[in-house]
Amino acid sequence: MTILNQDIMYLPGVGPNRKKILSDELGIQTFGDLLEYFPYKYVDRSKVYTVHELTGDMPFVQVVGHVLSFETFKMSARKERVVAHFSDGTGVMDLVWFGAGGKYAKQNYRIGTDYLVFGKPTVFNNRIQLSHPDIDEASKVDTTAMGMQPYYNTTEKMKKMGLNSRSIERFTKTLVTTLKEPLQETLPDFIIQRLHLMARDQALRNIHYPQNARDLERARVRLKFEELFFVQLNILRYASDQRRKYRGYVFSQVGNTFNTFYYNYLPFLLTEAQKRVIREIRKDMGSGRQMNRLLQGDVGSGKTLVALMSMLIAIDNGYQACIMAPTEILAEQHLQTIMQFLGDMPVSVALLTGMVKGKRRQKVLDALLDGSTHILVGTHAVIEDTVKFARLGFVVVDEQHRFGVAQRAKLWSKSANPPHVLVMTATPIPRTLAMTLYGDLDVSVIDELPPGRKPVVTQHVFDRSLPSLYDSIRRQIHQGRQVYMVFPLIEESEKIDLKNLEDGFLALTQVFPEFRLSKVHGKMKPADKEAEMQRFVSGETQILVATTVIEVGVNVPNASVMVIFDAQRFGLSQLHQLRGRVGRGADQSYCLLVTPYQLSEDTRKRIDIMCDTNDGFRIAEADLKLRGPGDLEGTAQSGMAFDLKIADIARDGQLVQMARDEAQSIVDEDPACNSEKYKILWNRLRELHKTNINWGVIS
Repeated sequence: MTILNQDIMYLPGVGPNRKKILSDELGIQTFGDLLEYFPYKYVDRSKVYTVHELTGDMPFVQVVGHVLSFETFKMSARKERVVAHFSDGTGVMDLVWFGAGGKYAKQNYRIGTDYLVFGKPTVFNNRIQLSHPDIDEASKVDTTAMGMQPYYNTTEKMKKMGLNSRSIERFTKTLVTTLKEPLQETLPDFIIQRLHLMARDQALRNIHYPQNARDLERARVRLKFEELFFVQLNILRYASDQRRKYRGYVFSQVGNTFNTFYYNYLPFLLTEAQKRVIREIRKDMGSGRQMNRLLQGDVGSGKTLVALMSMLIAIDNGYQACIMAPTEILAEQHLQTIMQFLGDMPVSVALLTGMVKGKRRQKVLDALLDGSTHILVGTHAVIEDTVKFARLGFVVVDEQHRFGVAQRAKLWSKSANPPHVLVMTATPIPRTLAMTLYGDLDVSVIDELPPGRKPVVTQHVFDRSLPSLYDSIRRQIHQGRQVYMVFPLIEESEKIDLKNLEDGFLALTQVFPEFRLSKVHGKMKPADKEAEMQRFVSGETQILVATTVIEVGVNVPNASVMVIFDAQRFGLSQLHQLRGRVGRGADQSYCLLVTPYQLSEDTRKRIDIMCDTNDGFRIAEADLKLRGPGDLEGTAQSGMAFDLKIADIARDGQLVQMARDEAQSIVDEDPACNSEKYKILWNRLRELHKTNINWGVIS
């Protein structure tokens, strides 16, 4: 057992109680976990200022001087403010404490003793002051060796227990001084030399206690590269394994079913982008290797039609196909769309969801097993053990980030050989994120909308202008259109949000007494939710008041207005998905983002981006930069789980590419993962992924 595997409890100053807090709050259980808990910012402690130099707009500063006197000011019966007048000979400033800190200061800091004080200067009553400064006895501190002070994220619970950033810093300092021997290297020397990387031991020490900005940057680059490199190596190794080990069904012909559909039933001309993607899929299916392809395309770009035509190729070659959607509404919509496309063609399509029960369900299962059903459309119900196919050859997974890895893996057991897999998403994924989340998939993009579609007009509306907004909605409904009105539903404030939805619904029934309204949210019983949705789809109600439950899967071409209340509480990708519910018919559609007047700078940027562009990829890039990758795609469910501790996919695109290039060259040279030259890498990968299953074969 190496020193980094030791229980954090045995680090001097920690013990069992603090170990529990560190473990519960930050996931720190070993010395290694602490060493890889990186600071989020640094303050330069190498310079000592004089009082005379200080101004109120400076960042953190440190001064050496002594306390001249203490003063105490009563603020209330139980609160007081303690002020220490502090001088270094060039001027006088104040050190200020409120509450218990003042009592501690009077008891522990002596008048006349030299101290090094550190804090953020402000100006009060024309005098510089530092509130609750860090204080060390000057004789015990070597200011020339202080370098840059790290700051660590902590939680409110930790702060209440007396564990703040300074505490983490002390633990880390103890650990770093305990590590007498250099830490084991994880990258081969030739990579370190070629890319001019800092050694791992040096990087892990410098990331916590850099002497200067240059050392800090070199440490960051080394640790970010390493993190991204092993993510890429893991993805590419599994993708390589899959290509070598798993033969795919060879669909050698484009036959009668496909051609009949293409020449006689295709409702409109394919876009060039759709044609290109079908050619890419066709090539994969005839190659003899199992296809794993990600199909990206904005809402309304025609992904379902591409998926259907690909499934028809499987049927022409004597195989069945399956499309799995995340919700019953979306599964039923796919069924209706596919049957509408196929018309009276002799292709049997069946639906399997949780709502399909009893004799009806058994009939579906029997038809799958005897091969008389060609296409199965369903939810996660299709992966249940009782669902068996005669010859499953092609699988489409829609909005795949909503399915867990284990769920998707079950599809593989439905077939003798792994079926060809087409993964579809309407959430455009920036290139750097796609390389990391879906690096084992080939990527196709539909980057054109069908002809005749008008771009949705997006406008920012302040909530004080609601009366005029309601008038314009009234005009749209009188012209025969329908309207979505969406309220936020965020997990942390679910009860409040549901109340806001209920209150909003009541208010809207009073605003629009002449129209019929439906109401939908995720907490409703499925049957009630479905009934309300159907009332809107059929045109019985003119306004659908909902939460983001309509984000994916509702297709009402007659709905031309999307109103999003409290739009400042939604992420960019979510706003873009909601906007995609309108603009599906020939009429001009509108998306209205309602917010209060007071907004943060980031929120204004989000709203401006939405109003400026309908390009999903531009929006996804902006979302990645503003919010980071975790919120974009549900990474824990993505199929290649990873937890980045220091790298930032949004800002480290160049390093992502560099890491991928290095990993690709190694996998190309050593596909069997047994070369002595790369032993250090394969050992490290095993260590990092002890519990990993073969993600690459279940994408």
